[in-house]
Amino acid sequence: MTNTRNTKTEKKLAISPEALKLLVQKVLDDHQAEDVIVIELQGKSTIGDYMMIATGRSSRQVTSLAETLIQALKAKGLIGIKPEGARQGDWVLIDAGDVIIHLFRPEVREFYNLEKMWEADFSDPDQTPDTPH
Repeated sequence: MTNTRNTKTEKKLAISPEALKLLVQKVLDDHQAEDVIVIELQGKSTIGDYMMIATGRSSRQVTSLAETLIQALKAKGLIGIKPEGARQGDWVLIDAGDVIIHLFRPEVREFYNLEKMWEADFSDPDQTPDTPH
C-alpha cells in the first residue's frame, strides 16, 4: 500500500502548534541557547504560527542545537524535517511545520536582524519594515 499523505500535513497533525513551540523552547533552554525569542506569525504570515530565533555561541553549538531539535521533533512524530545550513553552522533554518526555527551564531544574527523585520504590524497598511512604531 502506498502512503500518499503529504509530509507537511503529517507535521501539522503530529503535535499542536503551542505544544511544538513549548517543546522547542525547552530544548533550546536545556541546551543553553541564548537570546531565544518567539514571534507570533498569526496575522503576519501564513508560513506558520510561530517563528523562533535563538543564538548559539559557536558554529559547533548551532549545529548541535539543530541536531538536538531534529531528534526531539522526530521523537514527537514529526517527519520529513530537514535543516538548511547545518553543515556551515552559521545560520540553520528548521521548518517544523507550524514553527519555523532560526539558529544563528551571534554576529550572523546581528547582521540579518530578523527580529526587526518581523516587528512590523502588518495589519496596519501604513506600517512598513522601515517605518518606526
